[in-house]
Order: sequence, then C-alpha cells, then structure tokens
Amino acid sequence: MKQSRLHAHHVQLGATFEEVAGWEMPAHYGDWRAEYQAVRQAVGVADLSHRGKVRVTGDDRVKWLQSVISNDILPLKPGQGSYSSFLTHKGKMLTYFRVYLQTDAVMLEDVGEIGDATHAALRKFLLYGTKAKMENCAESWGLLLVSGPKAVQTVKTAFGVDCGDLKPVNFVTAQIGGHQALVMRTEETGEVDLEILLPADGVVSAWNGLMEAGAQFGIKPVGSQAREALRMEAGIPKAGPELNEEIVPPEANLEGKAFSLSKGCYPGQEVVARMDTYGNVRRHLVGLLVTGSVVPPKGAKLFSGDREVGWISSATFSPQQNAVIAFGFPLRDFSAPNTALSIEIDGKKCDATVQALPFYRRA
Repeated sequence: MKQSRLHAHHVQLGATFEEVAGWEMPAHYGDWRAEYQAVRQAVGVADLSHRGKVRVTGDDRVKWLQSVISNDILPLKPGQGSYSSFLTHKGKMLTYFRVYLQTDAVMLEDVGEIGDATHAALRKFLLYGTKAKMENCAESWGLLLVSGPKAVQTVKTAFGVDCGDLKPVNFVTAQIGGHQALVMRTEETGEVDLEILLPADGVVSAWNGLMEAGAQFGIKPVGSQAREALRMEAGIPKAGPELNEEIVPPEANLEGKAFSLSKGCYPGQEVVARMDTYGNVRRHLVGLLVTGSVVPPKGAKLFSGDREVGWISSATFSPQQNAVIAFGFPLRDFSAPNTALSIEIDGKKCDATVQALPFYRRA
C-alpha cells in the first residue's frame, strides 16, 4: 500500500489509518468530532496526497483537453480553473476533477478518492501525433488542504501568500520551501478551503509550517472521517460514491458547473444535451435526513412505500444536524424536499426525509 511522505507525522500524531484508493491514509487522530469542530470554528489541515493528480504539457494541451473533457476550458486564463468530468459515450461519468490553467501546463486534480482513474481514462484518448504529454503526478506531487475561518490567515502566516481575494477554483503560484507550488481556493467543507499542491519533497516542510502558523488558532490535523461529515453537510458530491459510471452529470446537479452544452463535441455530449433539451433527467442527487442512529451503507436501497425508487451513495453522522445524513439518488418524482422515503438496512427499513442541499451553509 502507498504511503504519503507525511506518514511518520501521522503516526506520531496518533492517527488511525484506512485504505483509500491503494493508499494508507488517516481516518482520524483519536477524536474526529474535535477535528470537525476545528474546521467549523478555526482551522484544520489535511493530507490529500492520495488524490489523483495529472499534469498536461505540450503545444496541444488545451486544444486536446478541450476536445475530450465535458467543460469549456478555452475561456480560462492562467491562474483560473474550473470543474469538469470525463464521460463515456453514453454520458456516464468516468471521473470528476478540477482543471487549473498555468502558463506552461494544465493541472488536473481529482475531486474524490478514485486513485489513478483520471490518468487512465484520458490516456486512452491521447492519440499518436497529438502534441500533448500527460504526467501522472499521484506520487511525485503532494497535496494539503487547509480549511476553516482561519485558513487564509494560517496560509499567509506560514508562507506569506495572501489568498483572501481568491475565488473558488482559482489559484496563485508561490515559492514554498524552495519549491514552486500552487495555492488554490477549492470547495471541500463549506468553509474557506485552500489547497497547496507542490512536489512531494516539499510536503513535510509545508505541513510543519502550517501546523506552526496555525497553532495560535488551535489548528488540528483532520482525517477522512471528519472531512466526510464536513463534505456532506456542505452538499458536495465527489468522484467515487456520487460521481461514477452509474450517473450522468445532470443527475448530480452539475449544470453550469462541470459540463458545457455549447462548446461542441466531446464524448457523451449528445446524451447530456438531449437530457437538457427534453428535460428527461431520470433521477436526482438529494440529501436525506435519516431517522435513528444507524448509518446506511453505500448502495442501500431507497423505497417509497413498497416501491424501490433509488439508492444511497454516501452517509455519515452529522454533528451540525445531530443526526445521520445521507446522499441518495431517488427517481425524479421522489426527489422534492420533504418527500418521505425509507432506507433498507439489513432487511429492515428506517425512515428518511428528502432535504434540500446543502445541509449547512456558513452565515
């Protein structure tokens, strides 16, 4: 199993580990609710080095990506980014990522824990003669997430980089620990989220710098268990559970965010455009407030009465709601807020109510 350059630090901090896309990564550091509260109230730092990362270079890099991914990246200027997906010819989502346009390259970062899926999917479309080169940076680059109301101050104190005016999915370039890094405004928790993408050799010093700078705010390392609660409360779908080959982008509420209907042809474009034209989206991603204390497993069936109408994609306990919450994909007619449904867990049904997303939005 792969390990982050920060593995020894995580061990020293008392991490409990789990396997994520072939990596051994922290699930929590002893008290996931304290980690959650640090992000909601002050600042937390997380190691996302397991995330898929791809660097595309060459004269045709933008032209080639434009022809195969679902969103329009031609309007982007260096320092700007956007969301996109890569679809099958049937419009299903193989992968979901953020695109960052640099002066000499395009960086892709998977939004979710799907390993090398983006690199593997796009590589098949990189035809001989195309002046573009793909580099799989999964292990050679590290990625840190700094989240919370004090995230901007922590990053500025640690590295002298002011991100206060950065809009989501935009970035600045900075020298951090002798390495050129991207400092990006992202969307992961519903708070201010900043990510630092830099060569793996610089991850340890960057982590130490953040922990030192954030000490005055009570910074805590944050594992995947707290991040999952934060993500779901913020209503953010991710590649893997929500965004996969079972789903087309309009079903996941990604209109205007991850696909374009006007930029021209790309794999799956006809299917997505047809859905938009005829309004025949079959199901919708919704939030669910679950009765009881049992967290439904991924794939648990959703029912309206005795009729099976969908499935659960993610679920967790929400400190903000003080209840179990879930994401699910019911049929369109059962997706309106306040719709009463039930979830089958181990042969028994528990009640659930459809909720408008997000569950949480910072005032």
